[in-house]
Amino acid sequence: MQQGIQGKVVVITGASSGIGESTARHLAKLGAKVVLGARRTDKLASIAEEIRAAGGEAAFAAVDVTREAEVKALVQTAIEQFGRIDVMINNAGLMAIAPMSQLRTDEWDRMIDINIKGVLYGVAAALPHFEQQGGGHMINVSSVAGIKVFAPGGSVYSGTKFAVRAISDGLRQEMAGKVRVTSIEPGAVDSELKYGSGDQASREAVIGFYQQAIPADSVARAIAYAIEQPADVAINEIVLRPTAQEF
Repeated sequence: MQQGIQGKVVVITGASSGIGESTARHLAKLGAKVVLGARRTDKLASIAEEIRAAGGEAAFAAVDVTREAEVKALVQTAIEQFGRIDVMINNAGLMAIAPMSQLRTDEWDRMIDINIKGVLYGVAAALPHFEQQGGGHMINVSSVAGIKVFAPGGSVYSGTKFAVRAISDGLRQEMAGKVRVTSIEPGAVDSELKYGSGDQASREAVIGFYQQAIPADSVARAIAYAIEQPADVAINEIVLRPTAQEF
């Protein structure tokens, strides 16, 4: 795997907005070849077109990360378009905040499917290529809620993000010396994540909390920092918050 960012092929889920979009744009400016995945193909097409117009290289494919075959197809798009995959960024996520007593099991299911299984499907899609190539970099987006439980309201969301950290560290141990693994754990970041709650009171509280949010570009720079390290250096965890955020 080549060092730095120039020329690396980077696959990003949840790339139609927020952290995924900002990361795609930032890495493309640094010379990466980006492959964007999300459900909203109109947004992906627009982002890819703007990246190409600025002199970058980009491809995209529709993907629902809860469908394993679609995640595999996204990685295959990278292989077909650019010949390899160097970095897999499992970024797609859902934050549905509500007290557990409301028993919103449909939202629990969606968070488990997107936040946990979506990451696992990304690992399953990229890892065989990394092993065949003799290297690669898996980047999973967790949360500060994966370090400390965000309650009341965020218990299930925190559970999914704790899982992402655990999966990331387990993969790091299993693949040491072969594949780099990074867990990104942001605090409040300006994105559509804050609108994921079906409970109106919780939704309004989250939107209020996110008034202190930092731009998604802040996370994009952190991801770039992890990628650009020499091959013998692995940045395993990055935690970043707004300066004012206590949680």
